[in-house]
Amino acid sequence: MSHRAYIAIGSNLQDPEQQVLRAFAELNNLPQTQLVAQSALYRTAPVGYADQPDFVNAVAEVRTELQASALLAALFALENAHGRERSFPNAPRVLDLDLLMYDDLEINSPQLTLPHPRMHERGFVLFPLAEIAPDLEIPGHGAVHALLKKLPDQNVRRMAA
Repeated sequence: MSHRAYIAIGSNLQDPEQQVLRAFAELNNLPQTQLVAQSALYRTAPVGYADQPDFVNAVAEVRTELQASALLAALFALENAHGRERSFPNAPRVLDLDLLMYDDLEINSPQLTLPHPRMHERGFVLFPLAEIAPDLEIPGHGAVHALLKKLPDQNVRRMAA
């Protein structure tokens, strides 16, 4: 059975634009997974830890036969292949892949929380997500397009193609 998943992609180290573009291709090459939509790239100010370069962010939609936990493990493996280090929360990173949603599944475990717990508050997720899935309903929060209208300005800028 095919599952629909949304993945946030971010980078602010080692040529962030290229990191994000490579991640799209690598998501499409995951076993039993196909990239079906990708947003434009967005430049965003860092959240949490401000003393670092701006991020390049995007969102991908995939169809996958992988279970949510296996997809998450594959995302971690891609991050590691790019040299991701988790030195402290909100640290600069070469590649960050967050599983935002997996079908309408709601999970709250130490390993995985779905939908992603803060996605409805983050412009760097909502702007690119609205581009590819504006009517997507985030359980407990509402449609992406409606959430985006209520979001305070977070200095998210769409990059030229």
